[in-house]
Amino acid sequence: MKYIKSQMQQLIKENKELHTRFKELKAEHGLEKNNALKALYHSEVADGGKYQVPYQALTQPKK
Repeated sequence: MKYIKSQMQQLIKENKELHTRFKELKAEHGLEKNNALKALYHSEVADGGKYQVPYQALTQPKK
């Protein structure tokens, strides 16, 4: 699975819990937006993370 910035932004926009976690990461660690997106991807999405299935669903063509 590959990190795609636009997909990650869409996932955060659609999920309130993930959006809150994104803001916390930026504040706690003083990260810029792009770095916080990548950190969130690696901690919550990649390698069987809690949000892997919704992230992958964003790549599926809509019927």
